[in-house]
Formats: sequence, structure tokens, C-alpha cells
Amino acid sequence: MSISAIQEWRENNFLVSTDREKLDVPAIYQYLTRSTWAKGIDLDIVSASIDNSLSFGVYQNESQIGFARLITDYSTFAYLCDVYILEEYQGEGLGRWLIECIHNHPVFVKLRRIMLFTTTAPWLYEKLGYAPVNKENGAWAITRPDIYLK
Repeated sequence: MSISAIQEWRENNFLVSTDREKLDVPAIYQYLTRSTWAKGIDLDIVSASIDNSLSFGVYQNESQIGFARLITDYSTFAYLCDVYILEEYQGEGLGRWLIECIHNHPVFVKLRRIMLFTTTAPWLYEKLGYAPVNKENGAWAITRPDIYLK
């Protein structure tokens, strides 16, 4: 599989897509600049971070309502970050579905280690297989040390 191949998942009238052309960078920026983890971030930094990541947009019809990105070497490691669903769509299971879509991406399934830092939704990540590395600092990981053994 080409690392640039677009992946998409549909559920009801929602879409998760890795198509960069669909991303609403100003909307992502607006959310991140008011988030607890990237408050005040610059638009140029948001744009560069998206350009250098495997990004997942969540859409209802044509409107972007969520986002996540993997910083990855596409072979062994990824850092999951900037995960959000707009407040008015929270509580509908979209965050869980977004993470499940990421976990089903062809790049993700072959990774040996996936890290994330969260203080806002550790309960969600724990349900999806992440284990705490350092709870005080919000570090979580999925580690698959035997992934290469057949």
C-alpha cells in the first residue's frame, strides 16, 4: 500500500478520511488554539504539523467536526495527537469511532509502538488498548513487542 493512499470510513452520515484535500485547516487551527494542549498555537505551526503527519478528518456532510493526526515513521512508531471532536458532537461515540478508524488504518496495524499524551480522555484510550506509561504526565502507549515474530 502506498503511504499516500487515501483511506475512508463511513458510518451513518459521518465520514473519517485521510484525504488532505478535505481538511479544513482554519477550522482545525480554531479548535487547537482554544484547546487545553495547544492554546494560542500559530496557524503556520498547525499547517506545518498537518503537512508532516498522517491526518484524519471527521466530517458530517461537508463540515469538519473532528480531527486527529499520527506523527509516524510509517514503519514502527507513531505519536497520536491533536485528537478532538467538536463539543456539540461529543457523547455520540464519534471519538471512539475515530480512534477505531485510526487503529484500522494499514499503517497503524503494523506499528510496534504508539504513544499519546492525554489528560482529557484517558478512559477512552484505555478502553481501546492503551496502557499508562506515566499517569502523572498523561503518557499512554500501545506496545506490541512481538509484532514481527511470525
